[in-house]
Amino acid sequence: MRAVGAGSGQLAPAAAEGLEAVGAVGAVARSALRLQVSCRVGREPQPPPHGRNLGCRLTLLTFGNGERNHRNRGALFSLREFYFQNLFCPRRYPWRLEKHAAFVDPGESLCTRTLFGSSRVGLVYMFNLIVGTGALTMPKAFATAGWLVSLVLLVFLGFMSFVTTTFVMEAMAAANAQLRWKRMENHQEEEENDSSSVSDSDVLIQDNYEPAERRPILSVQRRGSPNLFEITDRVEMGQMASMFFSKVGVNLFYFCIIIYLYGDLAIYAAAVPFSLMQVTCTTSNDSCGVEANTKYNDTDQCWGPLRRVDAYRIYLAVFTLFLGPFTFFDVQKTKYLQILTSLMRWIAFAIMIVLALVRIGRGQGDGHPPPAVLSGVRNLFGVCVYSFMCQHSLPSLITPVSSKRCLTCLVFLDYVLILAFYGLLSFTAIFCFRGDSLLDMYTLNFARCDIVGLAPVRLFLGLFPVFTISTNFPIIAVTLRNNWKTLFHREGGTYPWVVDRVVFPIITLVPPVLVAFCTHDLESLVGITGAYAGTGIQYVIPAFLVYLCRKDTELAFGYGTVNKHRSPFHHTFWVGFVLLWAFSCFFFVTANIVLSESKV
Repeated sequence: MRAVGAGSGQLAPAAAEGLEAVGAVGAVARSALRLQVSCRVGREPQPPPHGRNLGCRLTLLTFGNGERNHRNRGALFSLREFYFQNLFCPRRYPWRLEKHAAFVDPGESLCTRTLFGSSRVGLVYMFNLIVGTGALTMPKAFATAGWLVSLVLLVFLGFMSFVTTTFVMEAMAAANAQLRWKRMENHQEEEENDSSSVSDSDVLIQDNYEPAERRPILSVQRRGSPNLFEITDRVEMGQMASMFFSKVGVNLFYFCIIIYLYGDLAIYAAAVPFSLMQVTCTTSNDSCGVEANTKYNDTDQCWGPLRRVDAYRIYLAVFTLFLGPFTFFDVQKTKYLQILTSLMRWIAFAIMIVLALVRIGRGQGDGHPPPAVLSGVRNLFGVCVYSFMCQHSLPSLITPVSSKRCLTCLVFLDYVLILAFYGLLSFTAIFCFRGDSLLDMYTLNFARCDIVGLAPVRLFLGLFPVFTISTNFPIIAVTLRNNWKTLFHREGGTYPWVVDRVVFPIITLVPPVLVAFCTHDLESLVGITGAYAGTGIQYVIPAFLVYLCRKDTELAFGYGTVNKHRSPFHHTFWVGFVLLWAFSCFFFVTANIVLSESKV
């Protein structure tokens, strides 16, 4: 293990005891352990400014075979526990806890648990990531495809998404193994170069302070040598694509991501003005929102001579003027906004489910959905794929989880809960409302007096997408802009200021706004985005990633090497099945669109 505390400052008096402990362990396990400490011991320090360190640098590097490491395990970990608890985690330095927790054994932090320290917290965050805007368009997709077909397809697509999620986790573990192996090779080369000037008996070496700073961090495991496949480094999908794909494959990966993000932005840019139009135009025509049998067209009047479509485009222009400029800058410190929007989301979902259940329980449900309508399967497929999308964000969710011993089980439990939630939301909707009265954005169905009597609740549900989507739009836009930069980036090159600050933001912002200007059919936008770009991200990319990472793992570590995070679906059949399913869906959706347009 290598634990490094970078910076300059004074060391607490407990450091003297720490140095004695270091010497004792070095005497017991000198052949298996090398210690390098560089400290400035002085007076009792005052709390350093935020961002500074404590001034002591310790490097613990394990050598020898697993048996010897196992024999010295107690000494290693008693020292590790002493060092981190007394130097990194004193009460007077509480701000050091979270930063240095990453340097401890990834299975368990000695000081404190970080935000994702608990597996249960990681499960909640994953649930919150998957259940988003797509859930609001699912009830109408259920109504148009029939309840039986929708249920079967939802369960099957949830299972397929779980399969590819385990593929991505296996690829993450393989990428971590390769990065860790390279770091170990680099360290071995440095050790060979320094062997002539450094002896094993040297415990305190002041001159080797800087080389130790540049050495890689190696985690000490509780059992024997470190497991190469432990997921400790956050390796994003773009980095995994660069490691396992060819140059053409990397470009195709970024192209797929960019198309998906464009679809996301188009959905967001249409959803906010559409919700505002539905709420404001209906309340201006009558005093109590949308009536039970009222249906509006875009050409109907909204305010005086203005049509509803004109109001929609005015709202779209205002939305673009307010949120578009964020594309030209970097978005930071959005944690509290995300917490607020997540809280609002779950309050809105809970209100809608409860109101629908109460209405059905009173015998006031108007929905009588058919079991199957094959013409609605196209949009349902895209909506379901979009609603299960999480593969591109898995590295940020999985890596910080402290205990990954039953990671696959936790992810499976997450998918079961998400399936239950989607089923509850959609079935209460299709039996509460008639299929032809369900709107693209499910929250707008509750802007009716016969459903919700309280005006504040009606406004909250009607404007709920406005608040939540508005906070996500700048983040997605900046992400898309950065992907464009990565796609065209060349090693050692820089972009001119005009290209970096003007051209990339404009090509990010203009296309989705134009799409939203032409249509506000959210069901079709979500369906097409999920059916094409979503299929690539959720099925094709994970399948190729896991297949190529397995080949690279065999070449690097030998045949028969077991990845501890190997997918339960590790047979090559599953890779082929996922790809076959993906291409079959692609052709089915395309053929369905062509046939539908030809009939019109």
